Amino acid sequence: MSPTEAGPPHEPDTEAGRAALKALVSAPSTALAGFDFDGTLAPIVADPRASAPQPGVVEALTTLSAWLGTITVITGRAAATAVRLGGLDRVPGIVVLGHYGAERWVDGRVMAADPPPGVALVRAELPRLIDAVGAPDGTWIEDKGRSLAVHTRRAADPDRALELLAGPLADLAARADLQVEPGRRVIELRPQGVDKGAALTALVEERAARCVLYAGDDLGDLPAFRAVADLREQGVPGVTVCSSSDEVTEVAEAADLTVPGPPGLTAFLDGLTARIRGPVV
Repeated sequence: MSPTEAGPPHEPDTEAGRAALKALVSAPSTALAGFDFDGTLAPIVADPRASAPQPGVVEALTTLSAWLGTITVITGRAAATAVRLGGLDRVPGIVVLGHYGAERWVDGRVMAADPPPGVALVRAELPRLIDAVGAPDGTWIEDKGRSLAVHTRRAADPDRALELLAGPLADLAARADLQVEPGRRVIELRPQGVDKGAALTALVEERAARCVLYAGDDLGDLPAFRAVADLREQGVPGVTVCSSSDEVTEVAEAADLTVPGPPGLTAFLDGLTARIRGPVV
């Protein structure tokens, strides 16, 4: 949904979203707020190893953490990597779920099971596959430890490069019993049975949250949006926020509220804290 549609700035366009935001503001200590990292808390960059949080966003989360019951980041990255790149350890009590929920970082410790053997198979075969299909210059492999991603953002025609790679990567994922996760000029091969929706739902249940907010920007965030919708049906108010881009329109279409990228999300968080605090007397 467009941020220019009916409603004041940072006000959801849907009735369910407005009701959930009102519930969060009225009882923040019972709420859980979840966030994607790349494209949501941090601008997308050509080299994800150089990613950095949007200026002011970690400070906004730190301030908000004094009011909310739980703040979590759910990312496709390794949990420790997101913490290091984002300086997320500055946010008191934050829970960082890495690799779509397969890893959990809390208070400096990472808990995770061993990756399935298919990850090692892909790690061994992926370089040869990239060469065999004639992937253009600028295509490169990111090894995340528990998954591998092929990026085309640096290629002269990144969308055409993705089209060239999609079929062979799907075949390799099938042989390795891994899942294909498309994204913003990237295709990731990762273990089955984990996604951001399952991770979000499990944490909501664990923390007995009575209201939930989730913000994301990419296709991998849609399972979390669907989880929010399912939680609504169970009586838990929920609101979804899209950190918008021109590359992935499906996320904006599914969201209750759309903000203009990480800068817009930072402003939204500052405004949310102001609403929770109430008017200064």
